[in-house]
Amino acid sequence: MECLTAVSTDLPFLDEHQRFVLASPARTWGALDDYVGRLTGSSHGLLFLLLGTVPRSGFEIVRTDPPREVVLSGRHRFATYRLVFRVDPEGEHARLRALSYAAFPGLHGWAYRTALMVSTGHRRATRNMLRAVARRAERGA
Repeated sequence: MECLTAVSTDLPFLDEHQRFVLASPARTWGALDDYVGRLTGSSHGLLFLLLGTVPRSGFEIVRTDPPREVVLSGRHRFATYRLVFRVDPEGEHARLRALSYAAFPGLHGWAYRTALMVSTGHRRATRNMLRAVARRAERGA
């Protein structure tokens, strides 16, 4: 797999969101793996046109450590980012976490970051991702 965006270890921490999943860690990992496959395989044409995302989907898998962690990375005109999903066992169930790291260079990057955080768009998008994975795991699909 060609890696279009290197895993940057120097990106600033942005935030963390988490969700308790009423499913086993194995089932949660399966749902996450499926979700990530769909996310990285889609083209998100509008995002690509508006932001110039690389890769076109906005994310690529740069590292995976089943059944514990998957690291996604990407970039666009205003930011370079990394999204880390972790599945932590909690008894018979799991805790699904999403950790975000991003750099927003220059004045345009600063403006983009401000709009993203003030609008709560990032928070809502991340929580929607966690909710989608949790629902799939809990349904047993």
